[in-house]
Amino acid sequence: MTDSYLYSAVRTPFGRFRGALSEIRPDDLAAQVIGGVLAKTPALDPGRIDDVVWGNANGAGEDNRNVGRMAVLLAGLPTSVPATTVNRLCGSSLDAALIASRDIESGDADIVLTGGVESMTRAPWVLPKPGRGFPAGDVTAVSTTLGWRLVNERMPKEWTVSLGEANEQLVDRFAISRERQDAFALRSHRLADDAWNAGFYDDLVVPVSDGERTVLERDEGIRPGSTMEKLATLKPAYRTDGLITAGNASPLNDGASAVLLGSAAAADRIGVDPLARVAGRGRAAVDPQMFGFAPVEAVNRALKRAGISWADVDAVELNEAFAVQALACVDAWDVDPAIVNTKGGAIALGHPLGASGGRLLGTLCRRLQESGQRWGVAAICIGVGQALAVVLENVAGGSR
Repeated sequence: MTDSYLYSAVRTPFGRFRGALSEIRPDDLAAQVIGGVLAKTPALDPGRIDDVVWGNANGAGEDNRNVGRMAVLLAGLPTSVPATTVNRLCGSSLDAALIASRDIESGDADIVLTGGVESMTRAPWVLPKPGRGFPAGDVTAVSTTLGWRLVNERMPKEWTVSLGEANEQLVDRFAISRERQDAFALRSHRLADDAWNAGFYDDLVVPVSDGERTVLERDEGIRPGSTMEKLATLKPAYRTDGLITAGNASPLNDGASAVLLGSAAAADRIGVDPLARVAGRGRAAVDPQMFGFAPVEAVNRALKRAGISWADVDAVELNEAFAVQALACVDAWDVDPAIVNTKGGAIALGHPLGASGGRLLGTLCRRLQESGQRWGVAAICIGVGQALAVVLENVAGGSR
């Protein structure tokens, strides 16, 4: 067994639903971010990439037919570079990186390109296909943008509530106030804006072009002018007496991310030194409606496999699907909330489902480089009751 390392990570800016990226196909978004991550390692011959593992949650429209392979071809990589697409919903691109890390550690690959893409704007409506042609009645088109669709009647009703209702149940369980959720959301926007203004994201984000011009250079959903007073005016989104609003939940988004992983021996071929070692992985599952709390156990397992404890952790990147679920996880861990999402999170930056795991890894690695600290954790909750987590060890020098 050998170790696996992160060598490079980039993402596109994340666009709002029906925003600046709405005219860009998901396979084109994926191709552009592949070009962006490979531009960071110009000495690497793309033909030396052993595999591409790509994440995508929906896959019902232009991202069908193995979007990872489509992106490889559109990006101009040699046709000899294979690719697969994986779907673990919100965790898809993090799963892609973890699959790649295992492949490298087992010796089956030396260099693996991973990432993910989602265009929630362009996710199509679908029609259920009847067993026999030409039904006499009406047929309903179902949106594939987010959440349950075409639900199997055998599924228990308590499992198939909306994502918002599931998180209102977390509010009930953990008594996390509206004020606390709004304050968490406000912090996300403020820190994201601060990070952009300080240049933190300059090397992590590659602009998106429509072929003729640049259409987006910076995350589109950040609201630096938000205030607690403004957030307090927003109406509940899921229950008439609920506490979850559009302001304290992540939005619908479009975007892509990419992460290049390899063995230590691959450094000469890649042409740069590794940045971080994949030190521990964790996955967990709970009742589907409790998915927001699943990262708690996933991270605990990843820490155990890395051989460290919360006392060793210097940085945490936790996907903010909803403020309440992020707060519930942070409350359950023995961690200082001040080290969580210090460059903003999904409430401000956005959450294009298949791309978010790669964003977490890239941001975490960059934070460790910036601080010189050693250990970081990335984690993400996943619809239908799952979560993934990874521990990174900074190997770029200067860790303490």
